[in-house]
Amino acid sequence: MGNCCAVAVVSDSIKEGRRNPYAVDPSRESQPRPTLEVLKHPTGRDIKSCYDLGREFGRGEFGVTYLCTDKHTGEHFACKSISKKKLRTSVDVEDVRREVEIMKHLPEHPNIVKLKDTYEDADSVHIVMELCEGGELFDRIVARAHYTERAAAMVIKTIVEVVQNCHKQGVMHRDLKPENFLFGNKKENAPLKAIDFGLSIFFRPGERFEEIVGSPYYMAPEVLKRNYGPEIDVWSAGVILYILLCGVPPFWAETEQGIAQAIIRSAINFKREPWPKISDNAKDLVRRMLNPDPKTRFTAQQVLDHPWLQNASKAPNVNLETVRARLQQFSVMNKFKKKALRVIAEHLSVEEVADIKEMFENLDINKKGQINFDELKYGLLKLGHQVTDSDVKAIMEVADADGNGFLDYGEFVALSIHLRRIGNDEHLQRAFHYFDKNKSGYIEVEELKHSLSDDLGPDHEEVIDAIIRDVDTDKDGKISFEEFAAMMKAGTDWRKASRQYSRERFKSLSAKLMKDGSLLLKSERRTEPA
Repeated sequence: MGNCCAVAVVSDSIKEGRRNPYAVDPSRESQPRPTLEVLKHPTGRDIKSCYDLGREFGRGEFGVTYLCTDKHTGEHFACKSISKKKLRTSVDVEDVRREVEIMKHLPEHPNIVKLKDTYEDADSVHIVMELCEGGELFDRIVARAHYTERAAAMVIKTIVEVVQNCHKQGVMHRDLKPENFLFGNKKENAPLKAIDFGLSIFFRPGERFEEIVGSPYYMAPEVLKRNYGPEIDVWSAGVILYILLCGVPPFWAETEQGIAQAIIRSAINFKREPWPKISDNAKDLVRRMLNPDPKTRFTAQQVLDHPWLQNASKAPNVNLETVRARLQQFSVMNKFKKKALRVIAEHLSVEEVADIKEMFENLDINKKGQINFDELKYGLLKLGHQVTDSDVKAIMEVADADGNGFLDYGEFVALSIHLRRIGNDEHLQRAFHYFDKNKSGYIEVEELKHSLSDDLGPDHEEVIDAIIRDVDTDKDGKISFEEFAAMMKAGTDWRKASRQYSRERFKSLSAKLMKDGSLLLKSERRTEPA
């Protein structure tokens, strides 16, 4: 149910088939709901009696992760506080419950985050865990000056050892990806730890599953075919290994459908750089882990027995600078996009703001200045739009920035911008002109550096160069409007690829609510359905 430590992104994965048994009939909203009990055996009910909750580390679909300090020992932990208001379906509740049960079930392991305590009160579930302050896997690689095949071997060995440990305990992870591994601390020799078991499940030998679950780039072909077992974890680890060795995913496309087709084809490209420099042993292991037939795919033990990992300390030490540069390139691109969206928000016209305000007031049935799930669904229906619970949930996940289960006016404005921006070049022009300070018709290196200075760290030169390399498709050293618009409309940030599912459904829904770049939901006066 999302990351538990220093960086919490709980909405990063796909889970299919969720319904909404807790949905409220707007005509009966005054009736109180029964108290929801999530955990079977919590440590206690009042977390504040034992811990002080400090600064916020991260925020996701279901809750917030805080620095947590033991009042008696002063020891620091991470506390993931999950709002019960966010647990809208029985599946959501079961996910949290099972995540805790699995973490309790797994024996202590140096590369799996430790569960300390669990608390449950009337509003939230609090999961206290070991604190991992060393950052994400790829961020650590980018920060190093020297990155080699040997380093990749040591990382994948750790990841597969986690997989092996889980499988021995009858646990299938189902969502292995780089974001779900953090370093324990900032030291050079810090242990890499698996931090997220939110989609994990218990399994018995020979048992098969059909629920589509996971993150698109890392899904095994048999998941898409709805007939899989624990072999999917080795496939996902193989995808991570491919990325570690060349800096890009093996099965890539701009849409969810394209990704699925590439996975089913399972054609591995060993021609692009730096594969000619990579050892034959490493490529052999990639092939065996990404074998589309789960019956002949390597098991975790076979991976660990492979000569490349048996001799990991002797793997080639040739610097893979292109890989490091690609990883950095992917990690910084989102900053550029987010800045552009903020610019669009700041430059909405008076008429556009009035339209958005009118929409908000129409949907705010109870006139509380915020919209909940049921108001959004009921309001869309009242305005002529048949929208499923899952699509309404996708909207809420995208727009609810503070994670409190409601959309305030500011969040609704951001939602409206998302709905508008895909098809409205006028908005993109405004954002482009913000970056194009000298009005030359191009975003140049110095202009980009100046515009993003507040958003980036100390390595400005390298980061800016990475952005330019990715967006500048004609390689003239600057970004044209066409290149800028293509970046804004495309899913280039593959590190957040697990959000692609929500984005694709969100785009599909927005198409129903858009016409020529303008929102259809202008007032209740509209009588025809979209």
